Amino acid sequence: MKITAIHAYQVDLPLKEGRYAWSDGNYVDVFDSTVVAIETDAGLAGYAECCPLGSTYLPSYPRGVRAGLQEIAPRLLGLDPTDIGHVNRVMDMTLNGHPYVKAPVDIACWDLLGKAAKMPLVKLFGGLAQSDVKLYRAISQEAPETMAGKIAGYKAEGYTKFQLKVGGNADDDIARIFACREILDAGDILVADANTGWTRHEAARVVDAVGDLDVYIEQPCVTYEECLSIRRRTARPFVMDENITDLNMLVRALADDAMDVINLKISKVGGLTKARAIRDLCVAHGIPMTIEDTWGGDIVTAAIAHLAQSTPADFTFSATDFNSYGTKATAKGAPVRVKGAMQAPTGPGLGVEPDFTVLGDPVLSF
Repeated sequence: MKITAIHAYQVDLPLKEGRYAWSDGNYVDVFDSTVVAIETDAGLAGYAECCPLGSTYLPSYPRGVRAGLQEIAPRLLGLDPTDIGHVNRVMDMTLNGHPYVKAPVDIACWDLLGKAAKMPLVKLFGGLAQSDVKLYRAISQEAPETMAGKIAGYKAEGYTKFQLKVGGNADDDIARIFACREILDAGDILVADANTGWTRHEAARVVDAVGDLDVYIEQPCVTYEECLSIRRRTARPFVMDENITDLNMLVRALADDAMDVINLKISKVGGLTKARAIRDLCVAHGIPMTIEDTWGGDIVTAAIAHLAQSTPADFTFSATDFNSYGTKATAKGAPVRVKGAMQAPTGPGLGVEPDFTVLGDPVLSF
């Protein structure tokens, strides 16, 4: 099998709630997503999606996906997409860094491998390890009572895991955490996710103020060293996200006992190949994961579901159904949330097919 063409499609993904806000006043109203299609001489096509969380969250940005594809795509023509390790090495030799650009190519190659093998990716990633995947709901940063009200609504829909977007004024964030924990039941999960938004002294104040609450603290500060300092000041369970960028950082964090949970974002680490390696190392070391991505629609949600459902439940802290946040469906066969959980598609590969009536014509073709 050889790659004969690569196409990129741009699609806007509006939000049901109108806006998604997190630390430091950052927000997105409409997400800019890129869908990649890889065509082959075998008549099979593989698909993937990459949707950065705006331009300020990580060293990535929506238009950067398409700019990076212009660098790497021409070098991939003629390669066998099922030789996924070789494809990744060629991408790394062609473009230094920028893992989020390479992620959709890697995922589309996995989609092709699954289709060639006539197996869903969940089987290729180790097989079904749980009957479904429990989801968390991200709660956009607003006033404490508004966030608590949204949690109450999503709890009624079956969610039991919630991620508060904090990382603003410390006093406001303390009020947000107290208000939201108060309406939850024992056993419900609450994560206070600062998305790097606190300085060290602000983070120290917050973790001290909520020290008697059942709450997880996630990525309080920008740097790994600052987060490690806060980790050592609190008994609250600790989540690392933005600083876990690759296997090397995970190994370092494991050695430092830097966290109890990590957020594993597929595009942040460069695709499913590297995400699976990180997943397996976490399982070996007893570290649960929130398996997700930066954002996306139906195709991203399918990739998340396959990796998550092939992960033992004890190590799947939660996952994300991004396609339930938006108003636009972009693919057929995508996972559908049922009572706060989802299942991976059962068709070969990712098990989804893009809706080209929605995606329109490609913005790039190679």
